[in-house]
Amino acid sequence: MDNGHMDNGDMDGGIHGQWQHGRCHHHDDRHDEQSMTDALPDLDVDGIFEVLATGVDFPLSPRLPVTQLDHALQTAALLAHLHPGDDELAAAGLVHDIGHLLPGGTDEAHATDAARAVRRALGERVAGTVGLHVAAKRYLVATDAGYGGVLTNDSVLSLGRQGGAMTEEEAADFLAQPWAEDAVTLRRADDSGKVEGVVVGDLAGWAPLLQQLSRRTGAIGG
Repeated sequence: MDNGHMDNGDMDGGIHGQWQHGRCHHHDDRHDEQSMTDALPDLDVDGIFEVLATGVDFPLSPRLPVTQLDHALQTAALLAHLHPGDDELAAAGLVHDIGHLLPGGTDEAHATDAARAVRRALGERVAGTVGLHVAAKRYLVATDAGYGGVLTNDSVLSLGRQGGAMTEEEAADFLAQPWAEDAVTLRRADDSGKVEGVVVGDLAGWAPLLQQLSRRTGAIGG
């Protein structure tokens, strides 16, 4: 499976210099939070791929010709390259923004929406990591003095809606979560996987990995 392959130059050393930073797409429509939670799908692997495939129609930003699907594939491939053999982390990269593509998705809720949607199919570690990737941004802004410089304008704006930089108490609570370290790793790849023209494997190349994870979790219909 060639899902981690990239044709954009030497991947060893300086990889982050080759992965620039784009702007994250978000939905502005507001919906009743409880109604949306009740309506969220519980996706099997086939459903996950169907939703991800629609990302080809949604750009991350009007001024950045990288689609939601491009971003998902780049983030997953970067994680697969940096953490070879960690299938769950790569899968989290692939599905982390699927909440943007669900009906009525909002930027504020997309992480928790995504976690709920993929939990049955991909397991608790994938869902937990995905669910914390927005909190990981808030944590990094609060604790890494250089991190704010990698955030684009849209990410800065969404940061405000998502609660802003964490307080010390919030940061301590975040670190106590089971998948906090994975979420920080995902967050850094998320920020870097937004580059026009980077060639990675296509979506179908990830099917064997997600099917394997689904069998491992005992999901039905995956």
